[in-house]
Amino acid sequence: MINMFSYTGYYSSWFIFVLPAILFATYAQMKISSSYKKYSKIPSKSGLTGAQVARYILDKNGLNEVRIEQVRGVLTDHYDPRARVLRLSPEVYSGSSIASVSVASHEVGHAIQHQDGYFPLILRNTIAPIAMFGSNLVWIFIILGFIFSPFFINLGIALFIAAVLFQIVTLPVEFNASRRALQQLENGIISRDQIDQAESMLKAAALTYVAATLVAISELLRLLAITNRRR
Repeated sequence: MINMFSYTGYYSSWFIFVLPAILFATYAQMKISSSYKKYSKIPSKSGLTGAQVARYILDKNGLNEVRIEQVRGVLTDHYDPRARVLRLSPEVYSGSSIASVSVASHEVGHAIQHQDGYFPLILRNTIAPIAMFGSNLVWIFIILGFIFSPFFINLGIALFIAAVLFQIVTLPVEFNASRRALQQLENGIISRDQIDQAESMLKAAALTYVAATLVAISELLRLLAITNRRR
C-alpha cells in the first residue's frame, strides 16, 4: 500500500487538503450542538410543539397528505419525498422550544420544495444514488487502478465527483428550506422577537452542510493529488 500511494504523498495531501476541512467540520458540529442546546431551553411563546407547527404549516400549504412520524435519535429529523412523510426526532416532535419549532419548520420547508418542484431538490434526489455508490466504493476503484489500469482510477474519481456535486447541490436546498421555514414562522407562529433566535438556530444547522461540502471537496482534491502520480 505504501509503495502504491507513496507514503509522504498520501499523508501530506491529507494534512494539506483534508485536515483544515475536518477542523472546520468539527467547529460546525460544536456550533449546532451548542445552538440546539441553547435554544432547546427557550420556549416558543406560541406553546405549540414541533409536530403541531409542522402540521399547521403543511395543512396551510395544501400538504394535508404528508404524514408526520416520530423517529428515534437526536437531530435525525428529515422529510422523505418518496413516502411523503415528515419524520421528527422525539425532542423536536414533542418539544415546544425555539429549537423544536425551527427544526420542524425547516423540514416542512423541504416538503414545500417537493410540492413546488424546486429544481435543486429534484437534482439532489437524482444524484443521490450515484453519490452514495461513489462515496462508498471510490477507494476500491482507486486501488484497482493502481494494481490493474488507470481506467479504474478515472472511474472512481468520476463517481466521487458525483458525491461532491451532491454536497454542493445540497447547499441551496438547505438554505432555501430555512428561508421558507422563517417565512412560515413569521406568520404568527412565533413572536417577532423570537424570529432572530430561530434564524440563529437555522444558520448554525446550515453551517454543518457547508462543512460537509468543504470536506467532500478537500477529499476530491486529495484524491486527485494522489492519483495524479499514477496516471
